Amino acid sequence: MTRATGTFTVSSWDEDTYQDLGGDGKLTKASVTFGMDGDLSGEAAWDAVMCYRPDGTAVYTGIQRFSGQLAGIDGTFVVQADGEFADGSARSRWQVIEGTATGDLAGLTGSGESTAGHTPPGSYSFDYTLG
Repeated sequence: MTRATGTFTVSSWDEDTYQDLGGDGKLTKASVTFGMDGDLSGEAAWDAVMCYRPDGTAVYTGIQRFSGQLAGIDGTFVVQADGEFADGSARSRWQVIEGTATGDLAGLTGSGESTAGHTPPGSYSFDYTLG
């Protein structure tokens, strides 16, 4: 496996509550766009559902499509991106969805993680194999 690393920033964030859970708890849907820099260079679009707990922490799950270059190789791929927000930091885990990579990235497999705090940029690491 090869490791990719870099940073990301939020380019856009559109989130709507679809169910109030009482107190400060709620269920939301979000569409987020990230600018990716480093070994992943391009844009990632993520659609997610989130559960905010009354204590301000949250869990989320979603599907994210990356478009751009991985280590200089053009293509796209889709990951399942799950995680949680606690103590001022969002931590996500990624898993490439088999069969979704296109272009010169066709056959890509891998997994990774990212961390973002209140101050940009966030950081990521991604372990992958090109098939």
